[in-house]
Amino acid sequence: MALSAAHAASGSATRLASTRGVVAGATQPVVARNIVLPIAPLASALSVAPVATSLASTSSQPGPQPKVSVGVAEKREWPLEKYRNIGIMAHIDAGKVPAPPFTHATLLAYCRCIYSNIADPVQIPQQSSSSRRIALQTTTSERILYYTGKSYKIGEVHEGTATMDWMVQEQERGITITSAATTCEWNGHRVNIIDTPGHVDFTLEVERALRVLDGAVAVFDAVSGVEPQSETVWRQADKYKVPRICFVNKMDRLGADFYNCIKMVIANLGARPCVLQLPIGSEELFQGVIDLVKMKAIVWSGEELGAKFSEEDIPADMQEQAQEYREKLIDMIVELDDDVLTAYFDGVMPDQATIKKLIRKGTISQKFVPLVCGSAFKNKGVQTLLDAVVDYLPSPLDIEDMQGVDVNDTELVLTRPAADEAPFSALAFKIMTDPFVGTLTFCRIYSGVLEAGTYVLNSNKGKKERIGRLMLMHANNREDIKIAHAGDIVAIGGLKDVITGETLCDDKAPIILERMDFPDPVIKIAIEPKSKADLEKMGMGLAKLAQEDPSFGFSRDEETGQTVIEGMGELHLEIIVDRLRREFKVECDVGAPQVNYREGISRPAEVRYVHKKQSGGSGQFADLAVRFEPGEPGTGFVFKSEIKGGAVPKEYIPGVLKVRCVPLAEMFQYVSVLRGMTKGRAQYTMQLEKYEVVPNNIQTEIVSKTKAMAA
Repeated sequence: MALSAAHAASGSATRLASTRGVVAGATQPVVARNIVLPIAPLASALSVAPVATSLASTSSQPGPQPKVSVGVAEKREWPLEKYRNIGIMAHIDAGKVPAPPFTHATLLAYCRCIYSNIADPVQIPQQSSSSRRIALQTTTSERILYYTGKSYKIGEVHEGTATMDWMVQEQERGITITSAATTCEWNGHRVNIIDTPGHVDFTLEVERALRVLDGAVAVFDAVSGVEPQSETVWRQADKYKVPRICFVNKMDRLGADFYNCIKMVIANLGARPCVLQLPIGSEELFQGVIDLVKMKAIVWSGEELGAKFSEEDIPADMQEQAQEYREKLIDMIVELDDDVLTAYFDGVMPDQATIKKLIRKGTISQKFVPLVCGSAFKNKGVQTLLDAVVDYLPSPLDIEDMQGVDVNDTELVLTRPAADEAPFSALAFKIMTDPFVGTLTFCRIYSGVLEAGTYVLNSNKGKKERIGRLMLMHANNREDIKIAHAGDIVAIGGLKDVITGETLCDDKAPIILERMDFPDPVIKIAIEPKSKADLEKMGMGLAKLAQEDPSFGFSRDEETGQTVIEGMGELHLEIIVDRLRREFKVECDVGAPQVNYREGISRPAEVRYVHKKQSGGSGQFADLAVRFEPGEPGTGFVFKSEIKGGAVPKEYIPGVLKVRCVPLAEMFQYVSVLRGMTKGRAQYTMQLEKYEVVPNNIQTEIVSKTKAMAA
């Protein structure tokens, strides 16, 4: 049996939950991810009996206790109004912070607190000798998983232990590469989270995540504010009309400026922030936040794992500022309800419940975006962020019914309500290859129910697919379930012919849901296997990777004989090649693709030909003259006929005109240069336009290389 030590939802309360069953005896081991300790010595060290207990939460809204059995009952476990499907999105973080170790001694001390119901775990010392790059939104995701009891410890991006950054490439580079899904609980709500990459090369992951989510948390660095990729993901959220909450993170960093972030949200994003919290202090003096809804100060007592906090009166030196922002908040929300507005003009202030209701209404209708703050790495503000998620972001019932079109008439619009009773419909938004399960298809279920072992229709292809395995995902870990309901985000194993963006539905009520748009690749490199054995493996690997990632493609150039791969940037292709080597054992070389050069006409020339043929009867005779001369750059190939009297039939006189110009040989690094010049804001696409005369110096270089290869 496995025990998971998880901190409870709010304040200083703790609980010990068994994820698979009650411990049978003292000889069973405690399994804590990659740390395995015998339970008897652990219990001895803690001076308590080795049994699984459940300690009551002191949260004002306690969630349901974890279930002992694996899987989901056939009846819906969570009401649909208690669902929150959210994404965490941000610019890739370039901040430097100290890294706390998690040692054997720390684990024992932490477990002692949980067994003994001690509210204040031992504070972990800071490792000041090391500072590394951190993925900002993943740090927030890791704290969310910890405080909701999903993880027994906090994984750190810079240490390569982040739960949501499970790929080897992510752990080595300290960034998020692929979106990871997980499910957790908070204050009686089921929260499905997709953590998305912040690097511009992996913007497709953000695109397809936002396509299936109901809400999002936009994370900003308190020092840098709104950065270029923040603008990109914000536009993507605008495209899919996703309600958002802003979280100004890293309030503990040197140079943190909460109020400058507010200005940048207005200026750079064109958004209307609804400030719900004010920071108490900043940089190393950051202590907590002022809750403008409750008009209370929330102060964290330390940076330890427990991160306990308390509600206090607002500090005297901030009361005037808090009242100012409280009035701005009230002025913004009363516009949404005529009765509340009338009462407000009569001097009646809305109560706390009404304020929350109107903030939620304004968030879902996107009249404004709630803005909160904290320091995820220092464990301050994550609990209040989670409260804002369940209080203000929509459930599947709060958004419009999913739209699609009829299979036989694409002009006929159909809808699917978020209800178990409606016909089943789901959208496949991600394909992943799992070494143990095979191909996993991530789906958002919009309506109806889905059971393992049943058949569904792929309405895009008109083919039936069998649901082999049905799973809830926690990053790359799987939990088998028997049935899933409207609002769930699940992974399906065993689908044979489904790609990203396709619809699965009830064959008795077919529908094609709106597909996703994928960006065009912007960079190409050539890839060559080192041996014949690698050639076959490379083809199989490239096909699987292209199935997972619609922004990646590959092709063979018939003229040069090279295999060319294309993607969204140098890092994107670097990760692809690295995965080929690690996962598919392909040894290969990469480099710039060969440019196909053409011979061209530099001066006029004339060719004359006399045709004579005698084979009995009337013979054949023709005197032909063809004149070649260079045209104006960009005019392409022009055929001009000077035939007189119709001696040559018209079908022999075709003409072709074709387009324009930028040297291809100079474009292979252009995406990196362009993004560098524009701080990641600019994008481009390209296509072959025409061939031009190669400059003499490049001609000489090409000839020299050709002679050297021939020698």
